[in-house]
Amino acid sequence: MDWTGFEPMTPRVQGGYTTRLYYQPTRRRKGVRILIVVFLARILFEKKSIPFMVLLESQVKLKAGDVAPDFDLLGVDDNRHTLSDYKQYQGMLIIFMCNHCPYVKAKFEAFNELYEKFGQNIAIIGINSNDSTDYPEDSFENMKKTSEEKGIKFDYLVDDTQDIAKKYGAMCTPDPFLFNKDGKLVFHGRIDNAMKPGDSATEKTMIVNIEKMLSDEKIEKEFDPSIGCSIKWKEN
Repeated sequence: MDWTGFEPMTPRVQGGYTTRLYYQPTRRRKGVRILIVVFLARILFEKKSIPFMVLLESQVKLKAGDVAPDFDLLGVDDNRHTLSDYKQYQGMLIIFMCNHCPYVKAKFEAFNELYEKFGQNIAIIGINSNDSTDYPEDSFENMKKTSEEKGIKFDYLVDDTQDIAKKYGAMCTPDPFLFNKDGKLVFHGRIDNAMKPGDSATEKTMIVNIEKMLSDEKIEKEFDPSIGCSIKWKEN
């Protein structure tokens, strides 16, 4: 045992035997340790030093039948994109996402599967609304790197003002919105039922709902919340 910071007490007899030394922390050392703990706690929970993850579910702002709010955003292809760019498609899937969130990282394969399966008919658009000042992993340059590393073929756009996330009512990453050919919301919710990064999907919710939409079948559950890291809002 390390006796550093402890001081000896007077020997005493106990049970017929002389106990040579007893030890207890000095008051000064106790005080120093308390100050160190408080200091480290302040560092740990200081937002700009060590960001921590807050989990949220999707929430309803846009309702089924609401029209997709327009946008004009820069993509990783260095071109600007608006809703009118996708009017030739039979529908549109907008996914609020980012680079660093483990809940998004766990879905990149599913995003690419959606593109491979429906990309000819459904416009798939990723939008990153995170504050990249406090979260540099979500910078525009890192969006380009992530897009290349993960083999993303769909448009990946930056919402640096965060106005678009607010218009859609996006809360977490990922937060997907599915719109029909008329630009009306038909489903807001999860990609699949693997709700934690380590889970395996047994139900591909978004694939099923896109197939229903393309077949003019009714989607019974129009809101089935996704879960993920909170969108990192800028401080006012």
